[in-house]
Amino acid sequence: MTEVSSALGLAPDQVRTVLESASLAPSVHNSQPWRFRLLPDRIELHADAERRLPATDPDARELRLACGAALFNLRVALQGLEVRPLVSLLPGQAAPGALATVRRGGTMRPDDETRALLRAIPARRTNRRPFFESGVDGRQRHALVRAAELERSWLHVAGAREQVARIKYLVRRAHQIQLEDPGVQAELRSLTGHRPGALDGVPPASAGVSPEAQDEWAFRDFHPGANHDRLPGKDYESNPLVVVVCSHYEGPLGELQAGQAMQRVLLTATTLGLAASFLSQPIEVRSVREELRRELGGVLVPQTVLRVGFSSPVPATPRRPVTELLLEPNRAVN
Repeated sequence: MTEVSSALGLAPDQVRTVLESASLAPSVHNSQPWRFRLLPDRIELHADAERRLPATDPDARELRLACGAALFNLRVALQGLEVRPLVSLLPGQAAPGALATVRRGGTMRPDDETRALLRAIPARRTNRRPFFESGVDGRQRHALVRAAELERSWLHVAGAREQVARIKYLVRRAHQIQLEDPGVQAELRSLTGHRPGALDGVPPASAGVSPEAQDEWAFRDFHPGANHDRLPGKDYESNPLVVVVCSHYEGPLGELQAGQAMQRVLLTATTLGLAASFLSQPIEVRSVREELRRELGGVLVPQTVLRVGFSSPVPATPRRPVTELLLEPNRAVN
């Protein structure tokens, strides 16, 4: 087990705080597919290939999205320590195997928006519970769109009734395909349900309620094999705000940028008192993803679908300790 060392001129306890913030990013089934290498002049972000879910995420698209979200948290945490992060995505031979490197680009004073995002990192949750029927207003929608734009990405807000219905159909279609895929279902079971002492995955307290036939949207059942009856009045909402985080181009670079945009959107939603969860199925099924892309005009690349609204609080999901996320300084990474 590697110990936390100093990096970027920060003491080990400060580096630990930064990495703890990074590790609070969302990932598929809370799989936490990231690793970090600490060197005096930089922090490297690597994908943890052993935590990839190949049936659910066959192209590792969502793995890179999650790593991009962790990178955004890391950036904000450094800014909170008055360090200006200098980020290089896909640095190549400068850091073999790394998805990104972060160096010290001088000092800075965090502004009010950065401080609000920093407070939101530990408060953000993936909220799988039913949302209230109250809607998201125009000011809040604008703030979410702006958040994606600041990260060189785009947030498509599904507004027209016909488009919402089309996305709902695509979610349900992809969901059905995955229900019939034993590999996808095995990965879901491996990271959900009662797993005493687990430091990853989605425990029952964070799993929401079991989906039922009357639900208008297709939701994953994070209570596999359990008899989790829904309480009266706990139907899922019929009309959540549905948004699609998009990159401007295909490939790992676009996915890392979109992951940072996704996390800024989620943290911005948290600062506004909004809840959010994922409708990832259309992204994970390649043929359906292409249909979704055509629905959005064929230019933007959809990277994840979110439902946004208001809901009751949910507990945090577990996280692995920082020492389990560290790579040896001289270890090669494939």
